[in-house]
Order: sequence, then structure tokens, then C-alpha cells
Amino acid sequence: MAYHHNPSFFLLLLITLSLASSYAFQAEARHLLEITLPELPKPELPHLPEIPTLPKPEFPEIPKTELPTLPKPELPEIPKPELPTFPKSELPTLLKLDIPAIPKPELPTFPKPEIPQVPKKP
Repeated sequence: MAYHHNPSFFLLLLITLSLASSYAFQAEARHLLEITLPELPKPELPHLPEIPTLPKPEFPEIPKTELPTLPKPELPEIPKPELPTFPKSELPTLLKLDIPAIPKPELPTFPKPEIPQVPKKP
């Protein structure tokens, strides 16, 4: 027979281990906060000499070039194509057929049912 583990046992084990490990971190952090370190002197940087600024270079102006205007080319006119005309075809006339009228069916009339009145108590 197979033995099945109880899932609540694993959940309890997981919670126990996580609580135990978090306490160790808190204790170590507390020890780190209580330690005093000796103060070290701040290092002094030597004074750097000032660098002279260079003048900005001046670029010569470039003249704008003008493109020569070209004459518009003259294109020859293309004649529009003419389609030949076709004669219209005439359809023969159809004879009108006389459809006989179908008489509408008459529904039978039924007498209106009478509802008996409820007798009143004296």
C-alpha cells in the first residue's frame, strides 16, 4: 500500500523553517547596528589648475547654389480612343398570362360561449 503524506505537515514545516531563518537575520542586523566604526579622515583632493578656454572656430559661409530652371518638355497629345457603337438588341415581348383568382377560404363562425354566473349566497 502506498503511504500519502499529509499536506498540512509540509505546510507546518515550511512555516517553522521560515520563522527560524528570519530570526537569525534580525539578530545579525541588530549586531550590525550596535557596532561603532572608527571615523576615517576625509581625503583631500589636490587643487586642479584652470584650463584656458579655446575660442570657438568660425566656419566660412557657404554660398547657396541655385539650380538652373529647365524648360518644360512639350508632350504630344494622344488622341482618345473611340469605341465602336453596337446596335441595341430588342427583346421580344412576352405574353401576359392571366392568372385565375383563387377564392379566399371562409372561416366558420362559432357561437360565443356563455359563462354561467356564480350564484350568490343569501
